[in-house]
Amino acid sequence: MADPNNQARARTVLDGACAPLHPSARETLMAALEVGWADPRRLYSEARQARRLLDQAREVIAAGLGVRPPEVSFLPGGPSALTAAVEGLLYAGRRRGARTVASAVEHSAVLVPARHRAALGEQPGLLAEVPVDRHGRVDLAGWDAALRVPGTVVAALQCANGEVGTRQPLLEARDRCEQHGVPLVVDAMAALGRDPVPEAYDVLVGDARSWGGPGGVGVLVVPERTRWRRPGAPSELEHGRADVEPVIPLLLAAAEAWRQTEAVRVTDAQEARALVDRVRSAAALVQDTEVVGDPGDRLPHVTTFSCLFVDGEALVHELDRRGFAVASGSACTASTLAPSHVLAAMGVLTHGNVRVTLPLAASGPDRAAGVDAFCTALPAAVATVRARLGTDRL
Repeated sequence: MADPNNQARARTVLDGACAPLHPSARETLMAALEVGWADPRRLYSEARQARRLLDQAREVIAAGLGVRPPEVSFLPGGPSALTAAVEGLLYAGRRRGARTVASAVEHSAVLVPARHRAALGEQPGLLAEVPVDRHGRVDLAGWDAALRVPGTVVAALQCANGEVGTRQPLLEARDRCEQHGVPLVVDAMAALGRDPVPEAYDVLVGDARSWGGPGGVGVLVVPERTRWRRPGAPSELEHGRADVEPVIPLLLAAAEAWRQTEAVRVTDAQEARALVDRVRSAAALVQDTEVVGDPGDRLPHVTTFSCLFVDGEALVHELDRRGFAVASGSACTASTLAPSHVLAAMGVLTHGNVRVTLPLAASGPDRAAGVDAFCTALPAAVATVRARLGTDRL
């Protein structure tokens, strides 16, 4: 039976990783459905118009990332682009080896295929998962040691973790990659549009959802200097880097969202950081709760905390009942609500986990009021779940 109070209560979305489209992107998407439907590879006038629109979207994204348009390819989602980034470097370097180095907190699109390859490989040690500290920052000494192992042909590191927000030491990590001749894939899916664009990489990956664009738009940047080759049959799509035709209306919406978001990025980040600080402070006041991630050197819009004696799924449902949409579990496998591999690698509490990802101000104009309401409701929500589970007396 539905909660009648919940129907009247305003909803607050604090899962900005899947937030509503930027309003300008939504308008662009609706208009683009009328003009961007044709196959850009054909020759009639509607197709030529679609080609112009595709080129226009690519130019906008490329300019925002500081690269040339031919270096940008679009794939059906950030995780797909991340998988392709690693596979292309592995295939290009196959004569030198097949070993991958990655931090232990990387996205599942990196770790799951790499673990599978390592399990099937005839040679041991085809994957090195470099440990992180309690903030989630990679151990540079361990990173350097892993890169030294012969047969290493690709390294993968996030610019910042989308679950706890901690930024990684990209400049130092890339410097060590260069010393050992190992190309670096940088996962910027959580950061583009919210933080400065990374510069230290050999291949860069992003997802339009991070800057208020639609789902289904992954960005793969392969600079001309990088030796990358897609495995399998040659493709005519996206400079030979994809086998799926991009959806032009989605690309136009992503490009418009980038234009709008980048224009206010610094101001939005300052406001988001102050709001996240409120959440971190409120969570820290709840008994037996651990706020994780670097308190300062982090993404401005992300934070995670874990409550002892609380089931994460139950807490998400209780907060949902009170009008708040939050996430739990691993950021890249949230549908399973399995314990977070990121938190486990950090050595912090993994159960009773809540992740807050603030939407952009344009997509969540009432986010400040929503954060205030969330901070007020959180202690009671945790207490309710503990009482329901019978752990309030522990």
